[in-house]
Amino acid sequence: MSKDAPAGAGRHTEGRPTAPDAVEVRAVTEDELPLWDRAVARGFLRPHLAEGTEYRRLTFEPGRFLGAFDPYDPSRCVATFRSFDTGLTVPGGALLPVDAITAVTVNSTHRRRGLLRRMMGQDLAAAKERGSAAAILIAAEHPIYGRYGFGPATRNQSWTVDLGRGRLREDLPASGGRTDFVTMAEARKHGAELHERWRRRQPGAIGRSDTWWKLHTGEVTLPGFDWKEPFLALHRDAEGTVTGLIAYTVDDVWEGNLPNCTLTVQDFLALDREAAVALWRLAFSVDWVRTVAIGNLAPDDPLPLLLTDPRAAVPGRDSSDFLWLRLLDLPAAFTARSYRAPGRLVLEVADPDGFAAGRWALETAADGTGRCTPTEQAPDLALDASALAALYLGTESAVRLHAAGLLAELTGGAADRADLLLRTAVQAWNPDGF
Repeated sequence: MSKDAPAGAGRHTEGRPTAPDAVEVRAVTEDELPLWDRAVARGFLRPHLAEGTEYRRLTFEPGRFLGAFDPYDPSRCVATFRSFDTGLTVPGGALLPVDAITAVTVNSTHRRRGLLRRMMGQDLAAAKERGSAAAILIAAEHPIYGRYGFGPATRNQSWTVDLGRGRLREDLPASGGRTDFVTMAEARKHGAELHERWRRRQPGAIGRSDTWWKLHTGEVTLPGFDWKEPFLALHRDAEGTVTGLIAYTVDDVWEGNLPNCTLTVQDFLALDREAAVALWRLAFSVDWVRTVAIGNLAPDDPLPLLLTDPRAAVPGRDSSDFLWLRLLDLPAAFTARSYRAPGRLVLEVADPDGFAAGRWALETAADGTGRCTPTEQAPDLALDASALAALYLGTESAVRLHAAGLLAELTGGAADRADLLLRTAVQAWNPDGF
């Protein structure tokens, strides 16, 4: 996750003012991870514990952990930044190579000195050089990252289901396979294999590393990540192939001698409707449970329609934008994804950092392929890099951005044509923070 530290008093260290350029921004060494992790903990308002540093060692890559160091106290890291490579599933199922940015903090004593801009600029330039077509992050605060060319590219949806009002419909077919609880070790093995198949079908999804699975199954710990062993079940089809996964916890709440427990879904993956129904049937039939809470589900997941009363699923407050995207290589990014209709659109893109700046012709064919090339022809739409990023996975609507004044329509109907080309049948979704 990316975050600026909260505001604080002063812009100095031990009473001595520091010129912005005097603060050194550089890659940290593995030996400096305790200093770096302490700054991360401070930025996210958490206590620093040794377990955090040990976790960082598992993910350490030379050159990918950046820190800012004040010359008056070189032992103190005052800003942090980390990135790693992963693949982002784009419409059509291709994996786009992206630079995933996380652990972004600036201590409150060193804000407003351009440290985030220096770290961001250094990392994005290196990512483009490595061949990343885009960068991604989870924005803790909305106003910060638009100025760096990022735009919200996926949304999530949370639900609370009152089982007293709605259950699964009786006409839904029973599974021809089976559902079984598994150990955390089994979950790491079979869950990782399932996720690799699942994410190829879900635009907006990213990879889960071995460290991700170790963290989410309790093999390693990270301060601030309050892990409690979940109930974890896998669904297998009639041939024995794993096609679904659910992980959940249950609180133990009683009102007198009446149970009033809430089951909280932490992870849910299903390759088909049979697996999804079987896993929801399990969650909705646990003894003592009166409410099922789902914190992060795809915005177009059909869950409410599977219920006898869809109104029993109440949208939660956690529904919001989630994954943010920044395009670095337009030809590579737009060639990688597929399109639902043939067409042509000329885009005038403003980007102070230069990665996406210029006039581009987006051309799509009837077979779903497309390309994006520089052009000197008159533009149909004018927008900035942030707005283009929001459109890329099909999550945002060009018509909506135009109505909000975030996009200029230079040719009549161009925004509507953009939506025809870029919107997708399956909405982009990423269930994983990083």
